[in-house]
Amino acid sequence: MSVKTMGLIGAGHIGSQLARLAVRAGYDVVVANSRGPETLQDLVRELGPRARAGTVGEAAAAGDLVVVTIPLKNIGDVPVAPLAGKIVIDTNNYYPERDGHIPELDREETTTAQLLQRHLPGSTVVKAFNHIYAAELTTHGQPTGSPNRRALAIAGGDAAAKQVVTQLIDQFGFDTVDLGPLSESWRIQRDTPGYGPRRTTDELRRDLAAAQRPPAPRH
Repeated sequence: MSVKTMGLIGAGHIGSQLARLAVRAGYDVVVANSRGPETLQDLVRELGPRARAGTVGEAAAAGDLVVVTIPLKNIGDVPVAPLAGKIVIDTNNYYPERDGHIPELDREETTTAQLLQRHLPGSTVVKAFNHIYAAELTTHGQPTGSPNRRALAIAGGDAAAKQVVTQLIDQFGFDTVDLGPLSESWRIQRDTPGYGPRRTTDELRRDLAAAQRPPAPRH
């Protein structure tokens, strides 16, 4: 598929940085947040003529590819119909102190990306950008083929969708390590070895292999 416009549902630390990278890479961007387009004018002015602010529904409808980058507790508000048939990148992490406790995540029965995929049955969810600090998105990127280039992990069930996201990540300045299906994305969730630090492809693969899923709590 050809991506010309990226929709961003969420304009916080990660969302605004991905918008900057997308504009830098030549994409049009439609940015939305929960507070309304008028609160995004400073960001849009900074991003320039390729960017505009919209409602969540407008960002979902306009994007050839759409990023969901909002607190996990709010994913039920993501519009379903306009995202049908589209690739949706999930950047979310589970923070119980912010999101409240989600029992099936506490029990390690599923992953955040699988929750979003369940909410968006007609979309193809790819997990990405959840284990890098926002500021490093625009400072750690390097050209393709650079030695010791930083790698980012992705997960998803659709090979073609993952290839689109891999190309996007390469344009943004990073190599990619494919974790496999969404069910394996726990390997890069909070408190795992690869969550946060700068890693090359080989280093990230080692971290992902070393990740251990916490045991489910006893009842």
